[in-house]
Amino acid sequence: MATLPEQAVDAVGKIFGRHSGHRAVHAKGVLCVGTFTATPARLTRAAHMQGEPVEVTVRFSNASGDPDVPDGIPDGRGMATKLYLPDGSRTDIVTVSAGQFFARTPEQFIEFNHAIRGGSGERPRPKPLRMLWYLLRHPKAARAVRAIREVKPIESYARCRYNSLHAFRWIDAEGNARNVRYSWIPEEGEASISAEEAKSRSDDYLQRDVAERLAAGRPIRFALELQLGSDDDPTDDPRVAWPEDRERVVAGALELTALDTRRERDGDVLVFDPTRVTDGIELTDDPILRFRAKAYSVSVERRSGAPAPHA
Repeated sequence: MATLPEQAVDAVGKIFGRHSGHRAVHAKGVLCVGTFTATPARLTRAAHMQGEPVEVTVRFSNASGDPDVPDGIPDGRGMATKLYLPDGSRTDIVTVSAGQFFARTPEQFIEFNHAIRGGSGERPRPKPLRMLWYLLRHPKAARAVRAIREVKPIESYARCRYNSLHAFRWIDAEGNARNVRYSWIPEEGEASISAEEAKSRSDDYLQRDVAERLAAGRPIRFALELQLGSDDDPTDDPRVAWPEDRERVVAGALELTALDTRRERDGDVLVFDPTRVTDGIELTDDPILRFRAKAYSVSVERRSGAPAPHA
């Protein structure tokens, strides 16, 4: 019998199909390099948050598991960031354009994916009866499901907001803890385009836009914004947004200056894993967050034939 991580990857594969050598989801993407410079807020003792620039690899992507789906198809977007720390270790920040997730547990994730279907060149579409049954049993997922239906094509990866979904526990130098969620805020502001405009563009317009910006010497910049949770805000349910009145602070600046020509070449397997944290940042009790590394291991082995983890 398949393990739970195998079931999760299989459920995604039934939507998008299996594509050898590609990720199970976020199959189509573009890699960039740059630096992250923290604005020391003393909320964490983590090495990359002390104010010295650190190198980063960033992967922008479409949510689909089909690498051939045109960029103009309305879809979620991803921004995964790998930070290279002074001691040679690495830590990852994984974010998506959605504001909330549609499942609280791995079992719910599998159930949700069984309730939708995909097709060549199409977005996954709900199977009405299965989706109704899912929402009746998991009403907190309704907002995320509605947002999936309402998603619009974006103008550029550089003009999209990306959110962590999960909460993390930041530990300062004195051992004090604070729960945070974070978002990458685009310097140029957010921008979407109409479905008609998206269809008129090339199938790879998002990747081309990134390449053209960087080749022209136009860096792509984001601010890292923290939302600070209160003691009552849930840390175990990515379906639930924290109240809008929670304090927000800017914790640093990201600048991307070139396409990455080093990673994912000659057998290099690049994995972005939100559970790859460092001293000063801890995982919360979120079941989906803690499950991700196990599912990634299955996906990595299937696409590369090599055991995970990879950095």
